Amino acid sequence: MEHFIIAGPCVIESEQIVLNIAEKLKNLSDKFSIKIIFKASFDKANRTSIDSYRGVEINEGLRILSKVKELTNLAVTTDIHEPAQAEIIKDTVDVIQIPALLCRQTNLLLAAAKTGKIVNIKKGQFMAPWDMKYAVEKVKFSGNDNVWLTERGSSFGYNNLVVDFRGMLIMKELGVPVIYDATHSMQLPGGAKSSLGTPQYAPFLAKAAASIGIDGLFFETHMNPKEALSDASNMISIGTFEKILPQILEHWYISKKYETYL
Repeated sequence: MEHFIIAGPCVIESEQIVLNIAEKLKNLSDKFSIKIIFKASFDKANRTSIDSYRGVEINEGLRILSKVKELTNLAVTTDIHEPAQAEIIKDTVDVIQIPALLCRQTNLLLAAAKTGKIVNIKKGQFMAPWDMKYAVEKVKFSGNDNVWLTERGSSFGYNNLVVDFRGMLIMKELGVPVIYDATHSMQLPGGAKSSLGTPQYAPFLAKAAASIGIDGLFFETHMNPKEALSDASNMISIGTFEKILPQILEHWYISKKYETYL
């Protein structure tokens, strides 16, 4: 499978911010000949605090994502939190993302599957990698074989996530593309009004994931991460993303060259 990257801001803050980021990502996609899928959420329903910014309403979000596709020709993805949302977004997005905390929700998975779109299921922080086979089976039960799995870290202690690289290889054995979410796995969830994070480590773990032949990588990116209204503490800047992208491609090249050893 062709390697690819999912990137974009955590949440839609404004049309202009989204289009600025999408334009930068389109330029990088062309410059480095790598497929980039643009990601932004119209709603973040699982924020830590009731006061946290959640996004825009669904129709406005879809209008902005449609504009991204029109102006950049990038594929787009967004997440859903309720089964009814799958039908609403299916004509706009190319990939439907299932949030990690909802990866076991049968009705949500079935609704996403029935759209015929690619369904990208984020592995729950509480899930063993081999148990994700049941989420994959739920999507395939509806006749949709287009399933991806995304690793975003596991919670082994209070307010922290740990990435087990064996887990990504175990999920690849399920016969579906596997993605490593380099920025969300840098979160230090809870323990504060908004999640904290250590984004300085994201580039290193992303290169490590590319080195073991992971199919895709996921980065939340922003022009000014510190000013972002959601996930500011674990996002990386577009500038940082541009600097590490050629290094990631080199690691992917090496992994493909020696894939017979995996």
